[in-house]
Amino acid sequence: MSSQLASNNIYSVLHLEKLGNKLMFTNTTKRVRDIQCTLRPLREVWLKVGLEKLESHEGVAVKALLDSGATGLFMDTTFAKEKGFKIEKLKKPLLVRNMDGTANAGRVIMHQVECNIFFKGHVERVRMDMCNLGKTELILEML
Repeated sequence: MSSQLASNNIYSVLHLEKLGNKLMFTNTTKRVRDIQCTLRPLREVWLKVGLEKLESHEGVAVKALLDSGATGLFMDTTFAKEKGFKIEKLKKPLLVRNMDGTANAGRVIMHQVECNIFFKGHVERVRMDMCNLGKTELILEML
C-alpha cells in the first residue's frame, strides 16, 4: 500500500530543470510548474498597533512590520527618542544584524524600551530592543 501512495504523489517525482532564465519543475507525466524566485518578499505584513508609555500612559499609534525572520521585538532608535519613550540601558550590549544578514548601522543594541503594546483588544507588556530600522518604526517577531 505504501508503494501505491508514493506512486500517486506527484511531488515525489519532481525534478528541477533550468530553461533559459526560468526554473521549472517537471514530473514523469511531463506537466510543468513554473517557479518564480525573487529576492524581495512577495508580501509584507504591516499591522497598526498602539503603544503605551508606562510612565505617562500616553498612547502612540504606529505601523509595525510583522517579520517571521526576526529574533525579537525592535523599535527604531530615532522613533523612540522622538516619541519620548523611557530608554533603559542594557547591562551587556547585543550584536545586531539586518534582515539581509548585513551589519546594522548601529552595530550593537545598547538600549531597550519597556511599554504596553495593543492590537485588536489584546495588550502585552513588552521590552523592545532599540536599533536603527531606517524608515520602519517597529519590527515584531512572529512566533
